Amino acid sequence: MSRLVVVSNRVAPIDEGQPAAGGLAVGVLAVLSETGGIWFGWNGEITPTQPSKPDLTKVGQLSYATIGMTRRDYNDYYTGFANSTLWPLFHYRLDLTQFDQRNFTGYLRVNSRFARALQPLLRVDDRIWVHDYHLIPLGDELRRAGSDHPIGFFLHTPLPAVEILLALPRHEQLMRALCAYDLVGFQTVHDLSAFYDYIVLETGGEVRPDGTVHAYGRTLRAGVFPIGVDAENIVKIAAKHDSSPEAARLKEVLHNRKLIIGVDRLDYSKGLPQRFRAFEAMLEAEPSMHGKVTLMQVAPPSREAVGGYTEIRHELETLAGHINGRFADFDWVPIRYLNKSFDRDELTCFYRHSKVGLVTPLRDGMNLVAKEFVASQNEKDPGVLVLSRFAGAAHELEDALIVNPYDLGDVANAIHKGLTMPLRERKARWRALIAQVRRHDVHQWRNEFLGALERMPDEG
Repeated sequence: MSRLVVVSNRVAPIDEGQPAAGGLAVGVLAVLSETGGIWFGWNGEITPTQPSKPDLTKVGQLSYATIGMTRRDYNDYYTGFANSTLWPLFHYRLDLTQFDQRNFTGYLRVNSRFARALQPLLRVDDRIWVHDYHLIPLGDELRRAGSDHPIGFFLHTPLPAVEILLALPRHEQLMRALCAYDLVGFQTVHDLSAFYDYIVLETGGEVRPDGTVHAYGRTLRAGVFPIGVDAENIVKIAAKHDSSPEAARLKEVLHNRKLIIGVDRLDYSKGLPQRFRAFEAMLEAEPSMHGKVTLMQVAPPSREAVGGYTEIRHELETLAGHINGRFADFDWVPIRYLNKSFDRDELTCFYRHSKVGLVTPLRDGMNLVAKEFVASQNEKDPGVLVLSRFAGAAHELEDALIVNPYDLGDVANAIHKGLTMPLRERKARWRALIAQVRRHDVHQWRNEFLGALERMPDEG
C-alpha cells in the first residue's frame, strides 16, 4: 500500500493515545497510523532565519515533519495574503479584502519553501494530500521540483462565484496553480460549480460530464467531498454527560432555563452580530420567553493579528451588554458571551443540554459545529438545529431549521420555533439528521477522497 503524505498549514503533533480534536486530524490520523506516512506543515513557531530542513518526530508509523517560519514570511504569507486576502475574498467579503503584491509574493515564497523542504522526504510511490487555501500553489511548486506523484487538494473554505474571484488581481496565477493537482475536492456543489464556471468562462477550458477538467494544458478531476465528524466517538462522549459533574454544574447555572448554544471562532464570517440581534428580536417579539431562555455564545479569539478582528470583538461585547441591559432581571442574564476556549468534552456537554443549536454563519465551507451538535443530542429529548443556508452543512442537514442569517426575523422565528417544537417533531428531525451525520462521517470523507486519488493514474 502506498504511503500517504498530508500537508496542511499548521501541524500540532499528537501524542499516542491522545484523541484528535479537529476534523482534519481525525480524518487522516487513522490512515497515517495504519499505513505509515508523513504529516508536514508549519509548527507554529517564528524563527530568526528560515530553516532549510523540517524537524521530524516519529509516533508509531507516523512521522510529523514540521518547519518554522520567519516573521517576514508569517506577515506576508499567513496574516497577509492567506488571511487578509484569500479568507475574506473566499467568504464574499470584498470590503475586507486587502490586495498587496508583497503579500502575494510572500505567499508564493512560503509555498515554494515548503515544497523544497518536503521534496527530499518523498518516496516514489507516495500519495500527497494538500489542504486548504494557504497552500493552493504547493502542488505546482512540487511539480516544478520534479514531483510526478498523485497529488490531491481539498479546499475547506468556500470557493466564491467567478464574479467575486475575478476581483483578485492575480486570480489567473492562483487558479492555474490549482490545476496542477490531479484531484481537487470541494465541500459543496456550489463550490464545484464556481470552479467549473471559472474553467469554462475564464480559461476556455473544458469540463466533461464525468468531472474531468481540461485547462492550462493539464487534465485533472474535481468533485464534492463534504467533510464530516467522528460521529460515533461524539455520541459516546455525549452519553456520559447525562449525569456528569459538568452537566450538573450547567444545570445549576441555568436554573431550569432552556439553553441556546452557539460555538464559533471569533470571525466576521460567522455572523455573530446578526445572531445577537436576531436573539434580541426574538425576546422583543416573545415576552413569554423572558427569564426562561439563555443564549450562551462561545467565541474564542481568532487571528487577532489580522485587521478587523478587534472590531468584531468590541461589537459583540457592546451588543451583549446592550441586550442584557435591556432585558435582564436581577436573577436572569439573557446572553452569556464567553470569549474563551473550551475543550471538546465541555463543548459536547453544552451541546447535549441545549434545546437549540444556533449555527448561522454568513458564509462557511462546512461548519462542523452543526454536525457535532446533532451527534451530541439525547435521542429521548433532542435539541433543534437552526442552520444558515450559507453553511456547507445545509446541503446535507436538510431537516434542520434552515434560515437566512441576514433576515433577523427569519432567525428569530426559527429560534422560537426550536424552543417550542413538540417532542415528536424534534425526534423525527433529529433521527433524519443523525442518520446523515453517521452515514457521511469523517472516515467516509477520507476514504472517498483518497479512493478517488488512488484511481487517478488509471483514469488519467
